[in-house]
Amino acid sequence: MKLHSPTVRILLASALLAGSGLALASGNHAGGHEAEESAIGRPGVAAKADRTITVEMSDAMRFTPSDMKVKRGETVRFVIKNVGQIKHEFNLGTHTELLEHLEVMKKYPNMEHDEPSKITLDPGQQGEIVWQFTQPGTVDLACLIPGHYEAGMRGAIHVGKK
Repeated sequence: MKLHSPTVRILLASALLAGSGLALASGNHAGGHEAEESAIGRPGVAAKADRTITVEMSDAMRFTPSDMKVKRGETVRFVIKNVGQIKHEFNLGTHTELLEHLEVMKKYPNMEHDEPSKITLDPGQQGEIVWQFTQPGTVDLACLIPGHYEAGMRGAIHVGKK
């Protein structure tokens, strides 16, 4: 395999992200990860959430709701419920990031996630992600368990200018 091939770059990036999970895990979750901003925003502070949106993940390979609107600067507490009988994920990212991660998930389907913008839930489980949307545009969401994204388990969060 060539060092500059897309596969090698994805694997190297995944390894770096996996290693950075230790740094994220050591952060103050009550205070969030305020310095870690990306193209889709940054982890939010639960105590400063502007509102809560409950999202259900089902075996129909759908998020409900799958299309949401938020304001730039808004901090949203997502309460995510797996109402299905199989494992599902809730991943926030750019379209490109999610597609790249989907390819890695195809090779490593049991990959564990420790990023503040991702959560994997077994059937009947509930979890949450608190996220601050700092840039206008679209933030994609997807379940990247192999076959789920392809079956339509994706959505979008539209971030307005204010």
